[in-house]
Amino acid sequence: MVQTAQASDQRARIYTCVDAHGRTLTSDRPIPACNDREQRILDGVTGHQSGTRAPSYTAEERREMAQKEQQRQAELKRLRDVQQRERILLMRYPDEKAHGVAREKAKENVRAVIAGAQLQLEQLQEDKVRLANELEFYQNDISKAPPMLRRNIQANQQNIEEQERFIAGKRGEEKRIDEQFDVELAELQRLWAR
Repeated sequence: MVQTAQASDQRARIYTCVDAHGRTLTSDRPIPACNDREQRILDGVTGHQSGTRAPSYTAEERREMAQKEQQRQAELKRLRDVQQRERILLMRYPDEKAHGVAREKAKENVRAVIAGAQLQLEQLQEDKVRLANELEFYQNDISKAPPMLRRNIQANQQNIEEQERFIAGKRGEEKRIDEQFDVELAELQRLWAR
């Protein structure tokens, strides 16, 4: 009796699909001509759709589908990351004033380093004047100066150049901070307008 009920359940299914030639096919079992497309499963008694049978794909089609799914997932992750970044920006900077304060604070640290480097550069310039005064004793001819004085003059010049490069680098960093905050501000203005 149980076998009869199972058999009647299987016979009660009707598979239907439209094949590659546009013909509507119907069968009491999955239709091989429609393996590459979805098949509707109808109740054999009422004729209502009771489900669908997914298409069977080739290995190449499965690879393509997997690749498309990976791309879709990557795009969803990128969108979630963008939304999360926007939420964080809005929490960090609720208005333009807060953004301006953060910009000035970031630049303030760099300016303090530049100020310290400028003081050191001034000290090196003073040392350069003192060394030039010593060189006057040797008629400003470095070849006549003692080795110690020559080394000091050379070291001083290298230190001045190094300090100037350092200051230029910090000024570049200050400019990059401004550029970064300008980009953030443009994005925030778009977000605040929503």
